Amino acid sequence: MAHDRERDGAAYHAGGAALTVRWAQGFPKQNVHFVNEDTICYASGNYVIFINIETKKKTLLQCVNGIVGVVATNVPYEVVAFSDRRLRPLIHIYSFPELTRRNTLKGNVLLDYTLLSFSYCGTYLASCSSLPEFELALWNWEANVILCKKLQPGVDVSQMSFNPMNWHQLCLSSSSSVTMWTIERSNQEHYFKSKSVKLPVEDGSFFNETDVLFPTSLPKDPIYGPVMPLSAIAGLVGEEAETFRPKDDLYPLLHPTMHCWTPTSDLYVGCEEGHLLLINAETLKVTVLQKAEDSSLLDGAHLIRPVTLVYQKEGILASGIDGIVYSFIVKDSSYNVGNFLEVDEAVEQLMFSPSYKMLLIQTEKGSLYLYTFGKEPALDKVLDACDGKFQAIDFVAPGTKYFMTLTLSGEVCVWWIEDCTCASKIYLKTPQATALACSPSSLSAAVGTLDGCVYFLDVHEAESPQVIHKAFLCESPVQHLIYDQQGFYLLAGTSEGNIFVINAKPSSLFQILGFTEMNQEIIQISTVSLLETGIVEVVVLSPLPETGSSKLEIFTLPKILPEDLKDSATFVDERGRLKDEFIHKSLYEIEHPLSSAILDFQSNQIFGFCNHVPFICSYLLPKDQPHIGVCVLKPHQKVQSKHYGPGMLSLSSHGLWLLTVAKCGILCVRDVFTLETFAQSRSHSPQGHGIQSVRMSVDGQNILVNGKDDGALVCLKWKQLGGNVATEITTYCQQLLISLSSTMKKENYYLSTQRVSSDLGDEPEPTISHNKSSIDSSQEDLLIADNKEIPWIQQKSQEAIKREVKLFSQKRKEIKKGIKELIKTIMNMMEENEKVDPIAKLEQEEFGLDLEELEKLHEESEEEVAKIRKDVEMHNLAKSYLTELIKEECWNSMAVKGRALKCFHIPYVVENFPMKERTAEEMEELQRVLQQKKIEIECLKLRKEIIEVQSAAALVKEHHEEEDEEEEEDMTVEDTSLPNYLLGSLSTDFGVDTSFLSSQLELHSREEKINQIILLKDIIYKVKTVFNDLELEETIWQPEFEDCEKPERTLVVEDHEISSQKHGKPWQKAKTESDMLHETDQWLQARSSDSRNRGLMDMMGGVLEVKKEDILRMVIPQPSFMVKPDTLWTEEERKQFKDYEKKVKELNEERDKYRKSLEAELKKLQNSIQESTQNFDDHLKRLFERRVKAEMVVNQEELKINNLLFSLLLDEELSSRELFLNNYRSRKQEEKNQTTEAIRKAREDLDVYKEQYDNLLAEDKVLDRSFKKEFSDIPSHQVDILYKLFKRRPRVHKQKAHADTVNIVPFGERPESGKLNKDNFAQLMKAMDDLDNISNMPEGLDPSVWDHFCTTRRTKVENEYKVKQKATGLMEMTAFLRKRVEDDENVQREIEKVFHELILLQEDKVKFQLNLTIQILLKQGQVELENFQLVLEYSDAVLINKNIIEDLNTVIRTQGQKKVASMMESKDVHKGIYQIEWEHKKMEMEMEDLNQKAWDIQMLFFSRDRQKYLNEPNYENVIAIQIGIMEQTINVIDKTHKKNVENCKKLLKKLGKFSNQKDVANYTLSCNLREELVAVSERKDICNAMGSMLTCEKIAKEKYENMMQQQKLTNISKQQAEQISILQAEVERLRMRTFPALVQM
Repeated sequence: MAHDRERDGAAYHAGGAALTVRWAQGFPKQNVHFVNEDTICYASGNYVIFINIETKKKTLLQCVNGIVGVVATNVPYEVVAFSDRRLRPLIHIYSFPELTRRNTLKGNVLLDYTLLSFSYCGTYLASCSSLPEFELALWNWEANVILCKKLQPGVDVSQMSFNPMNWHQLCLSSSSSVTMWTIERSNQEHYFKSKSVKLPVEDGSFFNETDVLFPTSLPKDPIYGPVMPLSAIAGLVGEEAETFRPKDDLYPLLHPTMHCWTPTSDLYVGCEEGHLLLINAETLKVTVLQKAEDSSLLDGAHLIRPVTLVYQKEGILASGIDGIVYSFIVKDSSYNVGNFLEVDEAVEQLMFSPSYKMLLIQTEKGSLYLYTFGKEPALDKVLDACDGKFQAIDFVAPGTKYFMTLTLSGEVCVWWIEDCTCASKIYLKTPQATALACSPSSLSAAVGTLDGCVYFLDVHEAESPQVIHKAFLCESPVQHLIYDQQGFYLLAGTSEGNIFVINAKPSSLFQILGFTEMNQEIIQISTVSLLETGIVEVVVLSPLPETGSSKLEIFTLPKILPEDLKDSATFVDERGRLKDEFIHKSLYEIEHPLSSAILDFQSNQIFGFCNHVPFICSYLLPKDQPHIGVCVLKPHQKVQSKHYGPGMLSLSSHGLWLLTVAKCGILCVRDVFTLETFAQSRSHSPQGHGIQSVRMSVDGQNILVNGKDDGALVCLKWKQLGGNVATEITTYCQQLLISLSSTMKKENYYLSTQRVSSDLGDEPEPTISHNKSSIDSSQEDLLIADNKEIPWIQQKSQEAIKREVKLFSQKRKEIKKGIKELIKTIMNMMEENEKVDPIAKLEQEEFGLDLEELEKLHEESEEEVAKIRKDVEMHNLAKSYLTELIKEECWNSMAVKGRALKCFHIPYVVENFPMKERTAEEMEELQRVLQQKKIEIECLKLRKEIIEVQSAAALVKEHHEEEDEEEEEDMTVEDTSLPNYLLGSLSTDFGVDTSFLSSQLELHSREEKINQIILLKDIIYKVKTVFNDLELEETIWQPEFEDCEKPERTLVVEDHEISSQKHGKPWQKAKTESDMLHETDQWLQARSSDSRNRGLMDMMGGVLEVKKEDILRMVIPQPSFMVKPDTLWTEEERKQFKDYEKKVKELNEERDKYRKSLEAELKKLQNSIQESTQNFDDHLKRLFERRVKAEMVVNQEELKINNLLFSLLLDEELSSRELFLNNYRSRKQEEKNQTTEAIRKAREDLDVYKEQYDNLLAEDKVLDRSFKKEFSDIPSHQVDILYKLFKRRPRVHKQKAHADTVNIVPFGERPESGKLNKDNFAQLMKAMDDLDNISNMPEGLDPSVWDHFCTTRRTKVENEYKVKQKATGLMEMTAFLRKRVEDDENVQREIEKVFHELILLQEDKVKFQLNLTIQILLKQGQVELENFQLVLEYSDAVLINKNIIEDLNTVIRTQGQKKVASMMESKDVHKGIYQIEWEHKKMEMEMEDLNQKAWDIQMLFFSRDRQKYLNEPNYENVIAIQIGIMEQTINVIDKTHKKNVENCKKLLKKLGKFSNQKDVANYTLSCNLREELVAVSERKDICNAMGSMLTCEKIAKEKYENMMQQQKLTNISKQQAEQISILQAEVERLRMRTFPALVQM
């Protein structure tokens, strides 16, 4: 295999030994690239691996600086570029297949390159970096220069590609955006210009994005001022305002996954949501292609989001995670989907070969497939990847032919050592594999898993390995597997700290001998098994995290076990644990932590790799003196490891070489005696976290190094190894193989017989049958009744428990019997306990006999109770804290607490205003504003005194003296405060001083508004205070004696007259206390003795004084004789009966009187109570009305405050908008300066380049003109022949592509690149050599003249080629200058737009400051409107004082009344004149009538009608017939008239519709006219600003306008004259109709 020629850091030479890379195996994690038609490449670890598609041969290119980053290839130039991953990475350019370095590109990137991409045309390379720069750079990789670069802060790009048809276009896409970059070139200068593509929303639709900077659709609010953009409302003034959008306006967009170019320079973009987009690279127009309904897919195929796209003719190929390659046939704006190819794995990348004959398919796992069009079979597997990275590696004994690898998913592979080709694979059905080890004594291997199993594999036939045994050790993961050097034992270490010892021979059926406990986490297990000794020494390294040290445990195992293995008690206990007497365990401690430790083959020292310091130490073991307990080891030898990070140690097979690896990725081979390195190799890098494991073959010729995270497996071999170093390991290898030959032959024979029996159909017995006869029952049936497999260690525990149960069965029965009797006794005691008194009853818990369990339950219950109590306390504490906060905020902080009064008879409740105490800051601010207002008032008074003019005042006074006389008499006091209707509230009704308030018409500045808000808050506070301070309670007068009435009271000092505290002596205090105690005792004794109460009840009925109601309540007893009949009564008894009746009657009368008096008193009291409550309700009702008024005042003031706050907020928005526009203008001005400078520079470069072009063109013309002069010394006919030959040019035959290639390749012939131009020029020069041949020389021409002619013609051709190149560059520079001018014009338009926006904003700001929002009080009923149809536009309105209007109206009424009176008088006079004239005319007309009558009588004519009337007897019938005919005629005329009216109405309706259409059209035209007028005005302003109109043109325009105005006025006057003549004629006609003409006879 070929390797990198420059391996300065790859190999280390010392002592004649050096390592070199034999091969490297890895699978692609990034995209695979074509280098040419037959070769692909990809990165793996520190290497770039090249694979020949036909031969499958691999070639390596090693990166000397570490792990390979991103890779890119250029097919026309056959170069590969890759970056290294280190601090300040480089980009390396290598040529293929020589693998020589072409260039090294060094930029300013700090951490890593993420993408590389070559342009197809030219020597351009684009690179994109990650954090922190996010730099996009364009390189000329051939010249090693950066042409241009651009920073993209925070933009993470996932794909980058050049346009195959135009290297000036570069597309960058990520999961959230697609950006189109244009590379502009001017001579040698290159520039980046970017444009972002506006993607659709997730459902594939587009939304209309409004302009954020200059919105045109904002609503106009004529009342509350201008409406600002959202960025101004948010207060943004920087660059963030240009892209600010509220959360509600953000919609989730499509998420691009991959893009590809088309021959028409369009882009196909696939999205996660399943949409396919077509983007025009020039206009950036996005088209969402629609899927056709008739798309045919395979059954079960579902197109998930496309992961990769490649272009083919008439469509694209796409793949997703379902392992199917789809074909998209695009037509117009839709596409059909079909199944193109099905792969077993998820496809990650698709790529066509340069000739488009092959399609490379890369799967997610890393496998590579090649689909060849027109070939059978079409699909070929180029690379079969393993399922995940390599977890473990090991050589198959003896390590010269095969080795094995293990992945995390349980895939075991057998590889050839020679060329690392896969011999076979086997998949273990395990959740996760952890460890692998190959047996030295047989062709078998062991695999450890996460679930605690060990699988044993038969690799006797490498092409078909088999699982021959499975041992379920425990339920914890198996982390370590290691065989001793001679293959006697297999040691398995678990995460619980147990080490299982297993017989490594297959013939023993891999018997589990036992286990030992380490009780610690196991870091490493190493063994020493020499040929000359009979034991196997095992070293186990464990950490001690509590002390920061390490622990070593060493135990031994005999090579030859006892013959009778059934007697397992000799080396294991009943539970399978190895006895310490059998393994001779020793404990050692090292004071510092180690990451690896091994025992040398002499068993006298330990080699350790320090974890925290870069040292390798050796520790001597105390062999002579056995120790008890833990022995602390001290370092004996210490050398620097020259590694960093934790490392691992391992010994060669002969024990003389120490292999060290670490996180740095360097493998060092050291001498065990001196610990010095004699060979090393950097096979991996620290960026991939170094080396995970290393294995050396038995003969030491091959070393396998597995990377931790880079996924690379490297095989090293000795480049040179001489002297005794090679002889020693070769000799030991031969001895070891000879000693193991018999054992290996025996075990391999057993494996082969087992395989033969399996092939013949005899399936191997399960684990249970193989070891059923073993001593420790380790191979018994591991399946219990419920088919659940039991681990070996648990099975041993169950067997031990069974034996113990069997041994102590009798004793167990006795204990159970005693327990039953004890339970019966306790149950009886509990029954008796239920029958006793509650005081004597015991708790149920006290009958428990298991005191420890009771105590445990009690402690658990107490812990639970304590936990619940703590939770409750914390909950209560939180609630209490919240309560205190609420109380402090709503009650304690209130200077005036909230109270309420409720009426007795009406549903009124009056509440006061809860108020907080004003803070010192608020009072200080209020005092400042009040002081400022006082100063302003005083200044205003002084100004008035200074400015007043006495003369003007006197004149005004004289002028208004008579008119204001009555007003001065009525005026008493002049009030300087504002009226309520202009003040906007009724706060003056509460006696609050409002003189310091500014007028609402004068609040223009921000400071005035803030001061007004402070004063309004003070007014609100005062109004609330005035209401709260109302005296709701009346004091009750109580009469008291005066001192004059009781003069002796003057000499007595009362207690309330003493202000100080009374001082008493100690003995007085003690006496007072004893007296109080004595009184208390007496009171208690009196209460305790009830003899007094009983005597009172017996003797006086319980009362000391008899009341009147008690007497009336008494009943007069009847005489005893009333029992007898009244006939038997005596006189005395009758008298007594009369007395009895009299007493009863009197008693009843007294009762009636007393009852009436009580009723009268009750009624009086009820009336009094009713009157009092009614008075209280009336008073409270008035108070309620005042409360409503106070709340109204507060709301009025708060409304004013809110209006002021709104105006302040709007003022801030206007300021923010203005500041943003100024900042934006500044940025645009800077951009304008840059574009101007770019134009200047481009013009200068263009002028210089054009001058060079002109000079070159002139030189070419000079060469053409001076041709005949140079050859003037030869005959003219020869000159003519030479001139024809001089003008002749060779034909350069372009290489025509094959027809099939042209038909397959969709991009066809691409634009020429620099390489092609050079090749064409070289072909031209080669063709010139053919023309310069002596055979083309004319006859008779001197050869020297021909040589001179050839030189001149070659110079002419070269000059023409230069002129052509210069012309191309000139066109490019001209286009560049044109683009810069366009950019400058665009920036200028933006600046003008900003200026226009600033002017409008300033106008709005001035209008807002002048058009104030004021609050006016209107009386209820004064302005009442049924329908609110007021005009809200008051642009031409003026707000003035009401008094001015009222005074003016009064004057107008007075003058109007006078005017009306004079007009009435004039009217009466004129009326009399008109009446006399009319009477005169009347008399004249009567006279004329009389004359006319006399004339008529004289000239009376007897007509035929009269004759007919006299002669016709039925004249009336004739007249009736004529009337009927006339009525019919009238009816016909009426119908005709109605029909004409209907037609006219229809015509009017139609004309109305036509008129409405014309109105709409006129409105549209007016809108267009307004826009045109705006455009014309803008053009006019521009023209005025540019000064393009001359004075003469202005004069001519003015004359033209005057002429047009004169002509217009002339036409108007003519029309008015015609109208006047018509009106005069009409007046004359009407006048003639009024006065009848009298014709004279």
